[in-house]
Amino acid sequence: MTEADGDGDGTTSDATNFNLPETQNQNQENPPPQSCSSSPPSTTIGDHDEEEEQLKKLLVPKLEQLPLTPPPAIETNFVTYYAPDFMKPGHDQYVRRHANGLCIVGLASTHLAFKDQGGITAVDFNVGKSDRSGIKVTGKRKKNAQHFESNTALCKVSTKDSSYIVRCCVKGSLLEVNDRLVKQPGLINSSADREGYIAIIMPKPGDWRKMEASLVGAEEYKKLRLTTTE
Repeated sequence: MTEADGDGDGTTSDATNFNLPETQNQNQENPPPQSCSSSPPSTTIGDHDEEEEQLKKLLVPKLEQLPLTPPPAIETNFVTYYAPDFMKPGHDQYVRRHANGLCIVGLASTHLAFKDQGGITAVDFNVGKSDRSGIKVTGKRKKNAQHFESNTALCKVSTKDSSYIVRCCVKGSLLEVNDRLVKQPGLINSSADREGYIAIIMPKPGDWRKMEASLVGAEEYKKLRLTTTE
């Protein structure tokens, strides 16, 4: 055995021991790339299921929490305001406002006309300088719509002993009057807040904000009239 051979065994062992840390360092500095097709952790699926369950609770009510009868569309699609003693004592009117801005105007159930014997017997839209029932609005731009003030007369309702002027209550464009009331005035007595409405008006946003401040909500109106009757 030559010296080179003897040294070779020792040299090889030393070289192997010396080079091993470099290989480990290289592996640490350059970790193997992770596969892009690895599946997501199971916790993501669990979180998704939890979100689905929470959303279901929000959208699907419990059967025991549902009312026995569904609320009418007038309550779900409109916000009701009242104009108590509008222009004169006892001349209470309502304004139902839709989300698109349209306002339905009519007589509140506490209006003086309903206290007369027999209720309302006639409705006349021929007030002011024109017959309101003759106004025909057409097209998306509401052609022929007339712009009225909040105190403008819409019609006159009559009872056996008296008559009352019904007004716009809101400043805006008159789009429609309920001309059925001319032949069927009794609709106001039986369903003043629905088939017996008086007119539909479209106020400008700025005009509505000003008028809204002078109206009262349903709860405040009930308290006001309960106090008055007592």
